[in-house]
Order: sequence, then structure tokens, then C-alpha cells
Amino acid sequence: MYNARATTPSESLMKSPLLLLLVSLATLASSRAETIDGQFPVTSNLKAGVAKVDITPAVVANFSVTGHRRDVSGVRDPLRAAVLILDDGETKAAIVTMDTIGAWEAMVKQARPRIEKETGVPAANIMISASHNHSAPDFVENPQWASELIGKLGSAAKEAAGKMRTVSVGYGEDRIGFGINRRKTIDGRAVIRLNPEGPNDPRVKVLRFDDGTSLTPMAVIMHAVCHPCFFTWGDKGSPPYPKGYPKMSADFPGEAQSFVEMIYGKKTSVLFLQGCAGDIRPNLPGYPYRCADEADIQWAGRDLGGATARAAAFSVTREQLARRESFYQIRVASETIDLPGKEAPVPSELMAIKVGPFLFLSMPGEPMVEYGFKLEKAIADRATPIIVGYTNGNIGYIATADSHAVGGYEPLRSPLKPEAEQIILSHLGALTDRVVGDVFASFSKHPGDVVKREAEEKARLQSVRPAKP
Repeated sequence: MYNARATTPSESLMKSPLLLLLVSLATLASSRAETIDGQFPVTSNLKAGVAKVDITPAVVANFSVTGHRRDVSGVRDPLRAAVLILDDGETKAAIVTMDTIGAWEAMVKQARPRIEKETGVPAANIMISASHNHSAPDFVENPQWASELIGKLGSAAKEAAGKMRTVSVGYGEDRIGFGINRRKTIDGRAVIRLNPEGPNDPRVKVLRFDDGTSLTPMAVIMHAVCHPCFFTWGDKGSPPYPKGYPKMSADFPGEAQSFVEMIYGKKTSVLFLQGCAGDIRPNLPGYPYRCADEADIQWAGRDLGGATARAAAFSVTREQLARRESFYQIRVASETIDLPGKEAPVPSELMAIKVGPFLFLSMPGEPMVEYGFKLEKAIADRATPIIVGYTNGNIGYIATADSHAVGGYEPLRSPLKPEAEQIILSHLGALTDRVVGDVFASFSKHPGDVVKREAEEKARLQSVRPAKP
């Protein structure tokens, strides 16, 4: 007996070559439609939020700026601060940047609890860093502006915390050409000299935080090494500004931030982190240096801004996207130690924040450029290091031990003794061990080790207290 069998849809399709071709083309078109040029998937545990705020004084008339003292009237470009909040699902941290001369201890003590209140980020996990801008107000001498600054940092932090998005992090490097060493040893002593043969670090390190919805990053961190003193000094032989630039300005870091933000249609927020710039300054020949003019500041701002834009753009190409991490663990370690001082011990906070493969190490003053090289050499390939000065305090110059032997401006002005260098390097190395997590003591599951680490972390978090009223 013959049993009839119904024809399946797939069999019917196979019998019709034209129909098969149409279905294949439709499937291919659908697949391509899912990939939108300029967008990319972000698979990550990391969330980030960012906000910037104008911190320029309301009135700038015969206003005394710090760094290289002079009175200014009017504003060339605004001073700004930025707050970047990071959350890996278990640990929160924040990076705060400011277009100021320093991260004063009094300011840090007030800003941290305010930011913690607005965001839930533990005060001890907040890194507050200054560009070292020499054309901005002093915190202590301007109490009204200081009070407004703390309020604005709190408001920016609250705004950033309200805009948290899942992100991945891209990294790239480029170079700048306007920085130069300002020391030269002649006949056994250091003299002031623009020295192209002296140690220098022209690298620009760039982090971009992306949510994948477009090729415009949510936030960009640029890290470079050079004193922001384009608009200072001045000398009688170098017009037009023999007494220094007459207006308030954020100097080259502000110019570079604005340049990058302009490139992205003002839809991204750029933060500047200063490296070990204690003996690195702008290459502006004069007697001994000249004050910059408009051409100079545009040169530097576009040099750094262009380097940042190039590195940021390259880090979002498909090959670089494929190299990004999908898991970013945040680990924070910090301690305040007494460094040997010329007159008395100098309390100094050192900090380490690791976000996935990226390691931020900070010092509370002006480290000479060799500090960065030595720390990077010690870290090797354990992490991608970003060494930051002018952070969580403002103790002054952090000179190398070797520089003390030949003298010069930096060791003369430093409050520290030569032996402070090895102590700083040693303690930053220990903090690195704690956050990188590849040293047995940092991940041991032995009950005694676990209890010890938990006790140390509890003490660290409790060590940051609000400023006394």
C-alpha cells in the first residue's frame, strides 16, 4: 500500500533555486543590518559616569594667581574640574581633575567627604589631581572661591553618578614636542638651562571610555608630562608679556581639553592627568625663558590635543576593540607615610588605583621625571602604568636623590631629604603589589591572610575623615 508523505518547507525550498537565492540574500541583508557602522558591542562589568564644571572665579580683576605670582584681569579661557566615577559592581572609585596649581591637603579633606556623600564612593577611593596650572587661584588665599570649588565638585560628582553607563576602556599612546628638561649639570652643579639632552618623557597616554553607541567616547583621560607654565615668567628681552600673561587661563592642559572636546562635537568630557613634571617645562627660549603668546598656547594645545585625538581614534579600530578587556576589576590601596624632611617629617599620601589592566600611581607633589621611569621599570609588564603627580596633597618638589648631589632649583625647594626617594619608590611598589594582585599575599585564601587583608582595608577606608568644621 502507498503511504503519501507531506513535503516539508525545506524540501520545497530546495526544489526552487530562485526562492533559495532570495531567502539567502534576505538573511545576509538582515545579518548586515545588525552591524551598524560606528557602533560596537560593549560587554563589560564596568560602569562609568562623568561630569565637568566651570571653576573660574566669578570676578577676575587684579586677581593674584599662584605658581608664578602676578596679578591678572579677565579670563582667556575657563578653569574647569571633572569627576569620573567608576564602578565594577563591587568597588567604586573616582578620579577628580582640576585646572589648578595643586590638590591642596585642606581642599582634599573637604572635597572627599562631599563627593562620597553625593556618590557613595568611599572617600579613601577618591583620587584628586591638579594639572599644576600656574595661572589659577590659590585655595587658602581665596576662601570664597575655595568654598565654591568644594560645592561645584560635589555637584559635578552628583551629576556623574546619575549618568552611569556600561563601558569598555581603550588605550593608546602618542607624543608631544613642546616639553623640555630645564636642568643641566655643569662643573658638578645644576644650572637652569633648556636642555634637549636631559631626561624627558614626551609620551601621551590616552584612555577612552566607550558605551559603544557611537565613535564618540563618553570620557577621555589624557596623561602628559610638562609644567603648565606657558603664561608665566616673562623677561624684559621677550615681549609682549615681560611680566607674564595678563589674564587667567587653564594653560596648555585646558587648551588641549577644549581641542579634543571640539573634535567630538562637545559630546565628550576630557580629563587631564599630570605626570612626573618636576623638571620638565615648555620649550620657550628666553632669559632664561619667555612668556608664551597666543601662537605658543595654540601650538601646545593642538600638539597635545592632536596626539590625544590620534591615540583615541586608533584605539577604537576593530583590531584594537578586539583587544579590550571584558572584565575590569577595581582595586584601591593607599597610605599616608612620614617622609624624611629637611626640617621635620613630611606626611604624604601615596595611592594606587587599578582599573582592569590600567594602574594609576600617585604622589602628592612635583616628582622629577625620573620617578616615572623608575616606577615603570619596576612594574614591567604587570600592568599599564600611569604615574601621576600633584595628587591628594601638595608637599612641593619631590626631587631624586641624585639631584640633591648637584643642587639646583628642585632639590633646593624640596622639603624632603635625598633618602625620601627610595622610601617613595618602595611604598609605591608595595601598593602596586596590593592592587595588581599577582603577589601571593594579595590573594592568599589562608584564613590568617584573609583576616589581615580585610583589617588593613577597613583601616584604610576609615583613615579618611571629614575636615573639622
